[in-house]
Amino acid sequence: MTIAITDVVLRDAHQSLFATRLRLDDMLPIAAQLDDVGYGSLECWGGATFDACIRFLGEDPWVRLRELKKAMPKTPLQMLLRGQNLLGYRHYADDVVERFVERAVKNGMDVFRVFDAMNDPRNMKAALQAVRSHGAHAQGTLSYTTSPAHTLQTWLDLTEQLLETGVDSIAIKDMSGILTPMAAFELVSEIKKRFEVRLHLHCHATTGMAEMALLKAIEAGVDGVDTAISSMSATYGHPATEALVATLAGTKYDTGLDILKLENIAAYFREVRKKYHQFEGQLKGYDSRILVAQVPGGMLTNLESQLKQQNAADKLDQVLAEIP
Repeated sequence: MTIAITDVVLRDAHQSLFATRLRLDDMLPIAAQLDDVGYGSLECWGGATFDACIRFLGEDPWVRLRELKKAMPKTPLQMLLRGQNLLGYRHYADDVVERFVERAVKNGMDVFRVFDAMNDPRNMKAALQAVRSHGAHAQGTLSYTTSPAHTLQTWLDLTEQLLETGVDSIAIKDMSGILTPMAAFELVSEIKKRFEVRLHLHCHATTGMAEMALLKAIEAGVDGVDTAISSMSATYGHPATEALVATLAGTKYDTGLDILKLENIAAYFREVRKKYHQFEGQLKGYDSRILVAQVPGGMLTNLESQLKQQNAADKLDQVLAEIP
């Protein structure tokens, strides 16, 4: 069974590594090579990118989407959508949700990963239905966390509710890097045992468990995983694409991706990343504090950036300690 790879280099990678600051001008020169790799999809929009385009970069996010679609016509483009919140910070009316999705599809979006931070399927329903009604791929999401209230049955129940709503696939979104390898194996195994659904896994590398979690999930039958090109991977980000491709090469899970093509892309981003050094997070290696604080990787560099703006960069430990 070939494993589909979604590379997040154009969205969640830079959101996690340098506060969502990657500009369109640094994406377009490498777009043709990305399009030629053969990824299952490329995540390039949504999350904090819409806000960052307007607030920090002086870019039109809709122009970004159209230009990326024009530059990468062969590969499905993917976005992260906050359900009823769309790409904002409050709930919007159903007709606004429907219209936003319609415009996103019209401008080139193919795959919508729809999530709700509270794992409330009611907050994903309108968006998922809108995506399907406009002929795009609707991916429902389990936003993974741990607590006495979050048991295996919690995730099985949510999977069933999402399937009743209508989805094309389901993503397990481990945004904080707290999914242990054994928990990944159990969760994927049990979902696959009970439901006929295409399953995808997204993990952050923050705590050091992501690569192991991906491998155990693959053994359990997951259909696709998220990675980031190596020069834009690790720390608050994601497992490296090339490492996973090499690991699976020659096995029944072989991705079919060409390491040499990936290395050329990695070399490009190795140079581009230098432009954004002032937005890089503090993390070197892994951060076990996040096993307790459970802060998503996509929030951490933005949090650090905001602390710097308040001349409080030295207060990160105190902030994490206050998170329940």
